[in-house]
Amino acid sequence: MPTIANADLPGHCIHAGFISNTPMFADAGGSVFRLEGAIKETAAHQGLLCATETPDRRLLVTGGEDGKVVAINASGETKDIGSIPRKWINSVATGPNGIAFSSGKTAVYVETSGKTHEQTFDRSIEGVALAPKGTRLALSRYNGVTLTFPGTQGKPVELEWKGAHNSVCFSPDGRYVITSMQENALHGWRIEDGKHMRMAGYPAKIKSWSWSAKGRWLATSGAEAAIVWPFHFKDGPMGKAPLELGTRANMKVTAVACHPAEEVVAVGFNDGMILAVRFADSKEVLLRRGGKGALTSMSWDQGGFRLAFGSETGDCGVIDIAG
Repeated sequence: MPTIANADLPGHCIHAGFISNTPMFADAGGSVFRLEGAIKETAAHQGLLCATETPDRRLLVTGGEDGKVVAINASGETKDIGSIPRKWINSVATGPNGIAFSSGKTAVYVETSGKTHEQTFDRSIEGVALAPKGTRLALSRYNGVTLTFPGTQGKPVELEWKGAHNSVCFSPDGRYVITSMQENALHGWRIEDGKHMRMAGYPAKIKSWSWSAKGRWLATSGAEAAIVWPFHFKDGPMGKAPLELGTRANMKVTAVACHPAEEVVAVGFNDGMILAVRFADSKEVLLRRGGKGALTSMSWDQGGFRLAFGSETGDCGVIDIAG
């Protein structure tokens, strides 16, 4: 049976994950907590808005209401990455060669060498993502996505689709860029030719997504089940029905996290319950019965034996599936 180590945060959990195998939780109040037997706190911001891990999972990168971007290691040591004075940092992203963040109409890319590139655009930026290889940056905005290479003279590529685009991500193979929209839908483009991909029918907004281990599937929240779109076909998910995993009537999936090795997804609900569901046959395993609030973030460790989770009420913890 899975065992659970609980960690109660003061408030809303923005991000739950592992840095160098240490469970770490980013709290909206501005602190990052790490679970090392006891809970230890690192003050990072005056109000924390966004957080993500570096690809090697050695640093947690956070953005705050204080206009700062900070990197935190597993020992709780902090390093200032950059800042936009008197602005809120609304999105951060990490890639193999640097860190990107945005505020308002400004996007900043900081190379691993420390060299900084700043760009200003006509529209407000809602989300940022870095390609899995190279330095290509995707910026979600009203009516689409802008693709750019920071620090070069190349003209940005504009991917258009009417509506408000919120979060953005690349597929692990770099072939597709996907956005979550204000209108309870996903939209995507195949980068090589700009072909559109429409993924709609959600009863609620998609606030969580996760790519499967080999990038064959994209799992998403926003319905009574985890909606999992196939991306292993020539045209991605177009014309293909998604999997619906872990269906619970009158409940909503609020967080998803694909296993790092197996085609299995952890499915978190608005009542705090967590299931692990296998893609091949929809077999379910109960990981957590429920909690004090809706799940907001989940992440597996690199071995796939532990799952960190966080909720809107600060009800957080780590599930060890080995028991």
